[in-house]
Amino acid sequence: MVAPFIVITTFTIKEGKLEGFKQFLQELFKVIEVNEPRLLAINAYVNEDSTEVTFVRVYPDAASTEDHKKVHEHTERARREFLDATTSIQVYGKPNDVLLKNARQLAGTGVDVSVKPEHLGGFTASWQRQAEPATRADRAGKGRGVK
Repeated sequence: MVAPFIVITTFTIKEGKLEGFKQFLQELFKVIEVNEPRLLAINAYVNEDSTEVTFVRVYPDAASTEDHKKVHEHTERARREFLDATTSIQVYGKPNDVLLKNARQLAGTGVDVSVKPEHLGGFTASWQRQAEPATRADRAGKGRGVK
């Protein structure tokens, strides 16, 4: 099975900028959706005290991350206006040479970088399957292929 390539990046949010950042994200996600056609998912999460945001990006493979360059102008605007430092980067899957080089450079600046290149197994369910309501048989462990 081909494993997805996952990049998780955490940034500190500039003080007083969370609400503006939330509004900006709606525009950013639209730009990303158009310009990163192979991106399977992107989600942003804020911590409990609203000081950090974490982006979770899921790609079909490492080569798909090359499209992220197309949205550089918008991501840089977010960093300038709303975000301070990158605090951590986690990479799941074998990164390409460019990503690995960038990760090593960031690690040299004190950013916590973790790369886990070997996929041990798992599966990715389709969104359609996830949206289906669970039946009583499913909840009892008797539905959807459970034998």
